Amino acid sequence: MTGHFSTGSRGATPILQKEFGFRGQVDPEHALKRSQQYLLSVQKPEGYWVGELIVDATLVADMVVYHHWDGSIDKTWEKKAIKHMFDRQLPEGGWNIYPGGPAEVNATIKCYLALKLAGIPANDPRMLKARTIARSLGGVPRMNTFSKLYLALIGLYPWKYVPTIPCEVLLIGKWFHVNFWDMSNWSRAMLVPLAIINHFKPTRPVGIDLNELYPDGFHERDLALVRDPKWFTWRNFFLKLDRLHRVAERVQRLGLHPFRKSALKRCEEWMLERFEHSDGLAAIFPAMLNALIALKALGYANDHPQVVRAWNELKRLEHDEPGNLRIEPCFSPVWDTAIVSICLRESGVPGDHPQIRKAADWLMDREIRFKGDWIHKNPANVEPSGWVFEYLNDWNPDVDDTAMVLLALRLVEANDPRRLDECIRRATTWMLTFQCRDGGWAAFDKDCTKSILEKVPFADHNAMLDPECADITARIIEILGKLGYPKSDPQIVRGIDYLKTQQEKDGSWFGRWGVNYIYGTWQVLRGMAAIGWDMNEPWLIAGRDWLESVQLPDGGWGESCGTYDDPDLKGQGPATASQTAWALMGILACGDAHRESVQRGIEYLCRNQNADGSWTEEVITGTGFPKVFYLKYDMYRNAWPLLALATYQQVLAKSRNGHSVAQLPTLLAKVPTNGAAKNGGH
Repeated sequence: MTGHFSTGSRGATPILQKEFGFRGQVDPEHALKRSQQYLLSVQKPEGYWVGELIVDATLVADMVVYHHWDGSIDKTWEKKAIKHMFDRQLPEGGWNIYPGGPAEVNATIKCYLALKLAGIPANDPRMLKARTIARSLGGVPRMNTFSKLYLALIGLYPWKYVPTIPCEVLLIGKWFHVNFWDMSNWSRAMLVPLAIINHFKPTRPVGIDLNELYPDGFHERDLALVRDPKWFTWRNFFLKLDRLHRVAERVQRLGLHPFRKSALKRCEEWMLERFEHSDGLAAIFPAMLNALIALKALGYANDHPQVVRAWNELKRLEHDEPGNLRIEPCFSPVWDTAIVSICLRESGVPGDHPQIRKAADWLMDREIRFKGDWIHKNPANVEPSGWVFEYLNDWNPDVDDTAMVLLALRLVEANDPRRLDECIRRATTWMLTFQCRDGGWAAFDKDCTKSILEKVPFADHNAMLDPECADITARIIEILGKLGYPKSDPQIVRGIDYLKTQQEKDGSWFGRWGVNYIYGTWQVLRGMAAIGWDMNEPWLIAGRDWLESVQLPDGGWGESCGTYDDPDLKGQGPATASQTAWALMGILACGDAHRESVQRGIEYLCRNQNADGSWTEEVITGTGFPKVFYLKYDMYRNAWPLLALATYQQVLAKSRNGHSVAQLPTLLAKVPTNGAAKNGGH
């Protein structure tokens, strides 16, 4: 699909070149138009955009292990899986979880195991190198709980050293201080099927061992869960509880366990219930794979409709192409469609453009009018609304996607204006009920922050909680500003107070859902500008100055996932299109397009744009679980640069029209929107 339109800035290029002295073929307006055309050309016929989510090799490795456990090996498929893993092996022999990162123990052992299962000889030079790296990282004993559980399924790790995941957790009422609903949305989806698996322990030996990956030899003394040295800590308490669960399991085998049968049934019902209104359990790979194994552990036959359905949903995540097999962790159509719609509109594509209207209709069709699992942490009497990341996952609408969709819908001249206004009103009201006690907003739930849950033995995936974060909070403030909420609104005041508490000493902010401090700092500055704040206040200038301090010699910005492990690395890494765009928008939020840092950043984007209007970006700038799982949003490299170019032109145009720098943030907040939404329900 393509479209033809005016950006409203014809003749700007000579002025830009004269005013800023852009070199050679650097032409911001031309780069903007090419980007618009590219994005319009990749819209799906149904009206949405979706980019691939690209991850490390562990998903393919997990599927190899599953097929060997299940006895469903397809040698043709497996050859592609072997190539996928070897293509991603590091020169020294291990596997990492983000490009440019060091070898990671779980990824390395998972890939080594999958290759060994696939028949790669142990004396293959690539396997020998992998074995050396795995042992240097601590070997099998250093793997996390979920990885060890998969090993136990194929007889390669003793079940008695895998932390128990008791089914009874679903029977604990919300009145108890720590209960099932205090876990994060994604942990609940992973843990319920794992609790079923943990009960049945459906071990199917595969005829190999991993003894060579125990640095000190296979000794059970190395496998026991490590206690804290202090006599009483919450970790030690949960380890005692783990032992009690094991005793209860032995009693259950004698038919004396009073709750296990009903708890197991409740887990099964919970899982099956959430198969409905969803493209697989929680519509994410780990939960979907766990659910498939759990169904088979429960005795469901391979041809049972639920098994067939679970398998088909899992296979949808695969890209099985000639010589190129890869697996996505989930799909991102709602998120991508909202972002691209914003970028196109802000860059001058009319609100009544047919492709924009089609995207808006597609988004509105996916508003969730269903009370999902969010009601357990947020029982507010509010009309259900919200959006999810994926195509269909109605149990789990999230605040971040909802805010992004609202940022898009407010810019549309819809086919049905009344429907649009009602949608925006309903979703805004729903979103506001998720503000947490400290004034921030989290992704899925409200006040999901009981740190005691991080002490349970199976909590080593670094994702048991769903804490508030600066990047989401700032995006909420941004949309509220764009909808016309006053900065004196009590919820906005509390949100801004929260942001102030989260600022680092150097002026930056941590980015929970994007890599990392560049992402967090951009979001806060953009949000504060949208609400009409005085961007000359010292704390905001400190954020801008930090961004400028980490600009690279080539004019771009880049930051590695390694900053989650070592904050001293913040702002360091090869320049990327997406992170350069974020940094530019953060600096421009302070209202001055004439800064040298802005000129150099714009030059970087223009210079590195491909002929078709796209940008190339190899590294990962998206975050799943910090330190554990990262993913590349492939749409980011092509969408955010367009928004940065558009923001640059907006700020520049307003400065030429005689507005002072101090006025610019307020002016930027006043993008035309429909009447009903502008009052924001106030």
